[in-house]
Amino acid sequence: MLAEIITIGDEILIGQIVDTNSAWMAKQLNLCGIKVKQITSVSDDAEHIVEALNAARKRANVILITGGLGPTKDDITKITLSRYFNMPLKRDEETLKTVEGIFARLNRPMIELNRKQADVPEGCTVIQNKNGTAPCMWFEDQGAIFVSMPGVPFEMMYLMEEEILPRLKERFQLPFIYHKTILTANIGESFLATLIEDLENSLPESIKLAYLPNLGQVRLRLSASGSDEQQLKTEVDHYATLLMERISQYVVADEDITLEKALLNLMESRQLTLSTAESCTGGYIAHLITQHPGSSKVYEGGAVTYSYALKEAVLGVKPETLQNFGAVSEETVKEMALGALARFKTDFAVAVSGIAGPDGGTPEKPVGTVWIAVASASGVTAKVFLFGNRRVQNISRSAAAALNMVLAQVKLAEAK
Repeated sequence: MLAEIITIGDEILIGQIVDTNSAWMAKQLNLCGIKVKQITSVSDDAEHIVEALNAARKRANVILITGGLGPTKDDITKITLSRYFNMPLKRDEETLKTVEGIFARLNRPMIELNRKQADVPEGCTVIQNKNGTAPCMWFEDQGAIFVSMPGVPFEMMYLMEEEILPRLKERFQLPFIYHKTILTANIGESFLATLIEDLENSLPESIKLAYLPNLGQVRLRLSASGSDEQQLKTEVDHYATLLMERISQYVVADEDITLEKALLNLMESRQLTLSTAESCTGGYIAHLITQHPGSSKVYEGGAVTYSYALKEAVLGVKPETLQNFGAVSEETVKEMALGALARFKTDFAVAVSGIAGPDGGTPEKPVGTVWIAVASASGVTAKVFLFGNRRVQNISRSAAAALNMVLAQVKLAEAK
């Protein structure tokens, strides 16, 4: 079973919004045993949409379409589908009741433009959208299934989870797909590949290994598909165990989670707490941590101290340290970490100070120079990193390096 995803909207093509719908849909389809053949983004142009539909039906059995179902003139998906399938629009009474109910609950007046949301191509299967005014439309044509959904993420997600995926599972006998992910850190992709080359070569044809590198980390994903769920899991887990034994010093987690989530899980299991002292990352480390539910069990809080004055007042960095060595230095970042540890009363504290760029660098401290320190009751350790000259990437790299350092120190403390 192959699927294709088509997202419609000029706002995607000009970069005004990021197409998160396709990534989410692809993941859900894959978990159901449906492989995504291609993801396509097209403009709000009827000819362009038709070209995409014609091309997709040659590659896939199921074509999932999002976007272009609003009430305004620039939303042309419904009209285009009406013409494509030669189905004139008709007003669907059940959809009209749904739309009227939404406006009644919101206590808002309803105009004819809103009522037109209930106009659907005659002959399609209408699936009610309980979270919005644009209905979902299911078409079947020459052996292919076309499903048009609104582009609003929470509306699309509801329809996929509650309506579309259950219908596809009921209609087709789908294979079981199993993924096993191993998160590694502090080793590059090429070095990792060299360490496990023989194990990778020994994998049966039914199991595929993918390398998914990111800042300071690499995910190894073992994947297999078939009809026997238990056999697949047993075989994949066997090879995952062999891999983890080989690279045990670099393994952070044996599940598909982020680096900060792996750190939170480890620290929570050890009943340890963490605080942060950020300068060049501007609170980004705190953001990564606190986006996860339950992070308060580990993370006490932190401070963003950009100026000398705040480094002194909030974290207790000595004025002479800043004057003699500057904000971006081993001495300063160590005092920042120790200050956070003492003031926030946590088991571990991490501090970051650097030159994110694109300006502010010197020959001695070029753009991309970042000092990171981790403090605990055992003492404080610091390390300098030399990243590139792009600000956003430097902030992301600094955060990843900081999380990796904390993780290493927590493991080291555990080993003692």
